[in-house]
Amino acid sequence: MKVIPFMKWRWIAIAISAVALLAAIGSLSVRQLNWGLDFTGGTLVEVAYSDSADLSAIRAVLDQEGYEGAVVVSFGTDKDVLVRLPDGYSDEQGALMVDKLRAATAMDIELRRIEFVGPQVGEELRDDGGIAMLTALGLVMLYVAFRFQIKFALGAVIALAHDVIFTLGFFSLTGLEFDLTVLAALLAVVGYSLNDTIVVSDRIRENLRKIRRASPGEVIDVSLTETLGRTLVTSLTTLLVLAALALFGGEMIFGFAVALLVGVAVGTYSSMYVAATTLLQLGVNKEDVMVPEREGADQDGLIP
Repeated sequence: MKVIPFMKWRWIAIAISAVALLAAIGSLSVRQLNWGLDFTGGTLVEVAYSDSADLSAIRAVLDQEGYEGAVVVSFGTDKDVLVRLPDGYSDEQGALMVDKLRAATAMDIELRRIEFVGPQVGEELRDDGGIAMLTALGLVMLYVAFRFQIKFALGAVIALAHDVIFTLGFFSLTGLEFDLTVLAALLAVVGYSLNDTIVVSDRIRENLRKIRRASPGEVIDVSLTETLGRTLVTSLTTLLVLAALALFGGEMIFGFAVALLVGVAVGTYSSMYVAATTLLQLGVNKEDVMVPEREGADQDGLIP
């Protein structure tokens, strides 16, 4: 097997990650996120048309009637429409908006539901989402420290934080709406990236125990090469499904699919470079992973 010298290029990877993270943090500080209705508060109106709805025409009617900031998306079929009104619009104004839509078309329009989300609830959701993310990272660190060793735990958490910040920065730079579905996608990214990182960490630990005459950097190169095929196949199949969801799944799950696309792609990179490079920089060695031998145990079976 030809071993790919991953760690030979680790400084280039560190530089790329540093630039990307600085850009993400800078954008989050200046532009922040384009918070969705779930976090800012507002009114949600769901209507059903008797025939295919023209979203562009609906947006034009709402702009003409003065409904600034209204977001119009398909919901389920092409006959179902979801209109999101920003904070400041009441339920009565939402019902009046439906009457104006009925006056602008010959099709029948059925009002399915009107929901109001107050700004206080939106703020609580935002805070709870942040707490959920921090709790997930903390529990991941505890699990990996227990399952492997503290150096592996630090590498895993740094890689996960790298993925989350990168994805948040992408949404900040592009201005895509950040709602609860995107937050759910971020938590899914944490789980996906953790699974990939644990597979790599397990192989590194195994090879540190088996390969005696090799430096930690060489052992990491061997481990990454051995898991490369599995990593690429898993990531590519996942990315193909997510790309299909983003292209054909409709506007309702577009943000969810894009967040997973970005998160899975950067998570594949971070499991190979961020987590492994952190291990190397922390000075991982064979003593960190060796199992204490019982007195008198036969060690002739160890691979030299």
